[in-house]
Amino acid sequence: MRAAVGAVAAIAAFAAIYWASTVLAPIACALFIIAIVWPLQKWLQARLPKLLALAVVVAIIAAVFVVFGSLVTWGLGRIARWLATDAARFQLLYTQVATWLEQHGIAVAGLWAEHFNMRWLVRAAQEIAGRLNTTIGFWLVVLVYVILGLLEVDGTERKLRAMPNQSAALVLLNGAARTAEKLRRYVIIRTLMSAATGALVWAIVSLAGLPLATEWGVIAFVLNYIPFIGPFIATVFPTLFALAQFGSWQEALIVFICLNIAQFVIGSYIEPHVAGSALAISPFLVLFSVFLWTFLWGVFGAFIGVPITIALLTFCAQHPSSRWLADLLAAPDNAPEA
Repeated sequence: MRAAVGAVAAIAAFAAIYWASTVLAPIACALFIIAIVWPLQKWLQARLPKLLALAVVVAIIAAVFVVFGSLVTWGLGRIARWLATDAARFQLLYTQVATWLEQHGIAVAGLWAEHFNMRWLVRAAQEIAGRLNTTIGFWLVVLVYVILGLLEVDGTERKLRAMPNQSAALVLLNGAARTAEKLRRYVIIRTLMSAATGALVWAIVSLAGLPLATEWGVIAFVLNYIPFIGPFIATVFPTLFALAQFGSWQEALIVFICLNIAQFVIGSYIEPHVAGSALAISPFLVLFSVFLWTFLWGVFGAFIGVPITIALLTFCAQHPSSRWLADLLAAPDNAPEA
C-alpha cells in the first residue's frame, strides 16, 4: 500500500512539474544562479552597501547572459547562412544517399526523397535561432527572481535558525550549503570541460579543412553544458558537414571518430577525475536526469536536470531516513556522502 501511494504521489508530482513548467522553471533557474553567485554577493555586501553590491552582481549576471546568448546566436546564424549558400550540395548528397538506400531495398527512402527540400532545413535552422532570441522574456523573469532571492537569503537563514524544529532546520541549512557548494563546483568543472571540448573541436575541424571551425568550436562549447545530448549533437553535425564537403564517407568517418575520441577523453576520463567525489552520482542517473527533465521542461530541462538531481541527492544525504537513497545512487567507487 505504501509503495502504491508513493508511486501515485511521484506521478502526481511529475505531472504538476510538467504542467507548471512556466512557473517552476524560472524559479529553479533562479535558485541555481543564486547558489552560484551568493558568495560573490556576500563578499561584496561586506564591503559595499547591500543594494550597490546587488547591482554589481546583477550586472555580472546580465553580462554572462548576453555573452552566451550572443555566442549561440552568432554561431547558429553563421551556420544557417552557410547552409543557405551551399544548399545545392546538401540536396545532392541527400539524393545520393536516398538512391543508395533504394537500391538496397529501403523503399521509404524514395518517399523521403520526394518530400525532402533543403529549404525546409534552412527554415528550421533559422527558426531555432529565432526561438533562442525569444527566450529574453524567460531570462528577464529569472533575473527578477534572482534579485528578490539575493535580497532574502540572509533573512531566510535567520528564520531557519529560529525554527522550533531544529532538526529540520539543520537539514535545510546543511543541505542548502552543501548543495550550493556542489553546484558551484559543477559549474566550474563544466565550464572548464566545455572550453576544452570547444578548443578540441575547433582544432579537429580546422585540421580536417572544414569551414566554420570557430563556429563549430563555439557551438560545442555551449552544447557541452548539456550532458550526453550536447556532445552528441556537437559531433554529428560537423560529421554531416564533412560528408557534404568532402563527398567521401571515409573522411567523414575519420572526422566523426576524432570528435568522439575527444569527447570521450574529456567526458569519461578527465571530467570524472577532476570532479572527484563531490559530484558523485551514477552515470545512469545523469543520463536519466537529462532525459527526464528534457521531457518535462524541454531544452532548459536538459541543462538544469543534473543540478536538480545533485540538489535532491544532497538533501537526501542530510537525514538518516533518506541517506540510503543518496548512497545507492552515488557513483561507484566513491565514498558515500558524509
